[in-house]
Amino acid sequence: MPATTRTTPRRGLAAVAALPLLIGALASCGYGSEATKDPAADKAPAAAGAKKLSASEVRIGYFPNLTHATALIGVQDGLIQKELGGTVLKPQTFNAGPSEIEALNGGSLDIGFIGPSPSINAYVKSKGQNLRIVSGSASGGVKLVVNPAKIKTLDDVKGKRIATPQKGNTQDVALLNWISEKGWKVDPESGKGDVSVVRTDNKVTPDAFKSGSIDGAWVPEPTASKLVSQGGSVLLDETSLWPDKKFVITNVIVSQKFLSEHPDVVEAVLKGTVKTNEWINANPDAAKASANEALKKLGGKALDAKIIDPAWPSIAITDDPLAATLKTQSQWAVKAQLIKEPELSGIYDLTLLNKVLKAAGKPEVSDAGLGVK
Repeated sequence: MPATTRTTPRRGLAAVAALPLLIGALASCGYGSEATKDPAADKAPAAAGAKKLSASEVRIGYFPNLTHATALIGVQDGLIQKELGGTVLKPQTFNAGPSEIEALNGGSLDIGFIGPSPSINAYVKSKGQNLRIVSGSASGGVKLVVNPAKIKTLDDVKGKRIATPQKGNTQDVALLNWISEKGWKVDPESGKGDVSVVRTDNKVTPDAFKSGSIDGAWVPEPTASKLVSQGGSVLLDETSLWPDKKFVITNVIVSQKFLSEHPDVVEAVLKGTVKTNEWINANPDAAKASANEALKKLGGKALDAKIIDPAWPSIAITDDPLAATLKTQSQWAVKAQLIKEPELSGIYDLTLLNKVLKAAGKPEVSDAGLGVK
């Protein structure tokens, strides 16, 4: 498979830190809080007679969401299991960051695909003892979609009602930062000010937009494309606010205990994710279809073409965790007075990822000074 790299826009989680308000906010990922057994877990995943690694199984969690395409495709198509040999991949899906972090902390999950906000929040709350970010997965996919009859220019946003998924989540922080840079004032707690920031769950945002109770929304995909399908217009793609048009939306975390005890298993999973990402970027149309098929199996319904077709190319699949953007996102949250300065030293351990990348002839990636010492 060719080693192409798709760098389609998307802005990532503006990030967040150690407050309870962030723990419930996984902007790009879904809703609810329960873990769900993945249908893929019913398959006989390990090849008969294949050699087991140091663990007999590895439990991997992710969201039924396009920004988790690496997991959707890597699990469904067996690309991760292939690297694990006789070690069984046990997948499960989650619909919210807090439940996935709870499973990781409780020892029922080993590796997870998750956004930067809950990663930061969990790391800071545990005083750096519970997880490491070991890889990137996705960038971009966040847009400001507005009612074109009410908002025609960026300056028209002043005085309007703009939704974000939750107070303090990555999109909320990004919007507050953008408002601040426009010279406007908004109280970060109440959302009141020159722009009314309305914290609305992604699952009800389309109805709120359709009814006219909000004038626009700063939201991740596929919510953004759902609003466009209802007559909304993309006023701003968050990638335009970032150097190189990249920012982290999904990364891969592992419990420190599992990483310490089973580094060979983590390395095998990363070999699988790197190969999955390579295939996705080399075969975008086939990958889109594969991801949508996985979503159908998990939720009983695939995304309509008018939703997935514009949403898919706005999400960049990448091995790079884009660590510098996570640092920036946390600084935005501090600037918005939503959090205190977080201590993020050691949140990354990219040793195994860089080993895998080097072996595959790919460039190594940076932890932006936030790696283990």
